[in-house]
Amino acid sequence: MFASATSPVLYRIDECPDLMVDGCVGDDRGNLVFLSVWARDTAIQEFLARLTLAEDERGLDQLHLVLDGGSLPLAMGHVDQLEKRSTRAYRRTLFGALVNLWLFDRRCVKPDKANASALALLPRDAPHRLDRLWTLVCDTCPLPLLDHWREPVLSLLQRQAMLTPLPLALGPLEGFRLAIDVPALTRALGTLIRHGTLTASPVSTLPATPVCLAA
Repeated sequence: MFASATSPVLYRIDECPDLMVDGCVGDDRGNLVFLSVWARDTAIQEFLARLTLAEDERGLDQLHLVLDGGSLPLAMGHVDQLEKRSTRAYRRTLFGALVNLWLFDRRCVKPDKANASALALLPRDAPHRLDRLWTLVCDTCPLPLLDHWREPVLSLLQRQAMLTPLPLALGPLEGFRLAIDVPALTRALGTLIRHGTLTASPVSTLPATPVCLAA
């Protein structure tokens, strides 16, 4: 887990003032993809319990992160699809022991192969970003892909909006959504193969296709 020192800005949750957020990633519909919170153990346990309750029982189906000049709504989505990880850190503080909790969509760690979709969480400006994303594509895509196809296939996925950066990213992480349209990708790969862009073996004379995955 990343320490709070890597993300100096802490955000308060309006519905849970005892919790502080140092990392958050959300999708284009405002749904939670990743959340990192710090608090005492009792506050963490209360927060997790409220996620399972109905709204009339003080349950939480939406959070509001307090930002400068306003608040940012974040829908919790389907709580049963969220994974959690926690660790106890900073045992001796003025506030007692602090716990760091991660909540994240399980597609971040296990692709949905049935629907050819996945999510990726990467450190900002990660030096091996393309390697990580290519591995994710190969693990998710039902079509056979050769390693030396990496640059043209990643560029193709980006152009056709099958691989897109997630719009909300606070803290040290950034997110990407992979949503493969298998029939469309099959046709596009066939075209690239017929044109000689994709070959059975690496061809060093072919110019590499630039890949830009800016958030």
